[in-house]
Amino acid sequence: MSGNKVSIFQGLFLFFYRFFILRRWFHRNPKQKHQKYPSHHGLHQAHDLSYHTLIFNVEGALLKSNTLFPYFMLVAFEAGGVIRSFLLFILYPFICLMSYEMGMETMVMVSFFGIKKEKFLVGKSVLPKYFLEDVGLEMFEVLKRGGKRVGVSDLPQVMIDGFLGDYLGIEVVVGREMKMIGGYYSGILEEKKKHEFSFGKLVQEEKLSSGHVIGITSYNLPSHRSLFSQFCQEIYFVRNSDKKSWQTLPRNQYPKPLIFHDGRLAIKPTPINTLALLMWAPFSVVLATARLVAGLNLPYSLATPFLAFSGLRLTLTGNNDLISSDQKKGCLFVCNHRTLLDPLYISYALRKTNIKAVTYSLSRLSELLAPITTVRLTRDRVQDGQAMERLLSQGDLVVCPEGTTCREPYLLRFSPLFAEVSDAIVPVAIDSHVTFFHGTTASGLKAFDPIFFLLDPYPSYTVRLLDPVFGACSSTCRDPDDGKSKFKVANHVQHEIGKALGFECTNLTRRDKYLILAGNNGVVNKK
Repeated sequence: MSGNKVSIFQGLFLFFYRFFILRRWFHRNPKQKHQKYPSHHGLHQAHDLSYHTLIFNVEGALLKSNTLFPYFMLVAFEAGGVIRSFLLFILYPFICLMSYEMGMETMVMVSFFGIKKEKFLVGKSVLPKYFLEDVGLEMFEVLKRGGKRVGVSDLPQVMIDGFLGDYLGIEVVVGREMKMIGGYYSGILEEKKKHEFSFGKLVQEEKLSSGHVIGITSYNLPSHRSLFSQFCQEIYFVRNSDKKSWQTLPRNQYPKPLIFHDGRLAIKPTPINTLALLMWAPFSVVLATARLVAGLNLPYSLATPFLAFSGLRLTLTGNNDLISSDQKKGCLFVCNHRTLLDPLYISYALRKTNIKAVTYSLSRLSELLAPITTVRLTRDRVQDGQAMERLLSQGDLVVCPEGTTCREPYLLRFSPLFAEVSDAIVPVAIDSHVTFFHGTTASGLKAFDPIFFLLDPYPSYTVRLLDPVFGACSSTCRDPDDGKSKFKVANHVQHEIGKALGFECTNLTRRDKYLILAGNNGVVNKK
């Protein structure tokens, strides 16, 4: 009996010794100045960090959110499809019961298995927006003061490279690699030891250990603690409770502005939001079908109230009486480009059935379903100018001189072609908002763009007619000696639309957008 009591006391003693004394000793290296509790507050008080190297844990010390599920759901949905994302959602309760490492491996497997490496664009075109919206302002201000920044993460390298390197300007990004099979992701992460070895090798190559290295990691996550203990002279911890008081990094403080992003989802797919999306899916199909049938077949007097009842909202501001044109030509409406439905909403707002539109790229399906006449431009200046003049001689015309859509509050460069074909120009400022789905894409099928817009529960459009620009372009605009005037007109119209919307004007073009988001020059398949 006494022997059993001794063994019990011995077991309790070993338990407390192992999990309390040794654990504290492991996290306190006598050669290091170690903070037992988080304190990025101590880093805020530091006067100069420009000569220090900052090694930080991405998900533990930079991002406010404590769950990585939304980012894997974005990969599963945007790169893998609806079935894959549904499977990940079903597995999520079980993932919550797993260890951190096992849960990570499961989400990577479900999200990446079978995806072709060459076609994986989500890391650079979709994820940066959601990562940026999750960055803590307080930690970002600390990192901004550092000399060299090294981001360490358990996430796959392809998920964080674009976000950290391209948008935050982090010099060194260390994520985990995945095993490949014939150019396809296997969904299997490299072993932890190999990841740590790669990090150690990188430290030696970058000569980070030669200077003063400060580590910033999570108090609640055990990952990378051995790495920080090995290479950092000073370590700071961040607790989940600290993150709750953090502010989100404002858009105007992004090191690089987020002008372009892709993907169909307009909402961050947290577990609750994903459940709402799945519950809305069957209703959305019925609603989109009804909206499509009503919009294509009913007259304006009947279609407008029905669409408004179904959740579509259209707001028109401006004075229609100011719109006038000569007897020979129709009126040229020049608008910024938010979705493929821009000309259609202008037609509904003005209640004009004979209005026409020109576009640089339109799928065959959208062309057939469009209730107004659409004409595809060839990108040949002479041919396109002649086509626009012919259409103006037949009636009013809508043109989007940006040549492609832009979701964010920016305006791309306006092509000056419209300034060569009409003396009466009406700038139109357009803005749209959606809840669940974006009605635009750069890398997906454009034929589905209007469908996704109609699938949204409460899509809204605002059409604002600005003061007409009369006599800004005459026949002499085609004179090579007076070529600057057409650019002045285009820049003036862009500026007026940007001022009305509160958008920033840029010199970026369609080509820039597609090179960033899709890796091509913007040529789309006619499907």
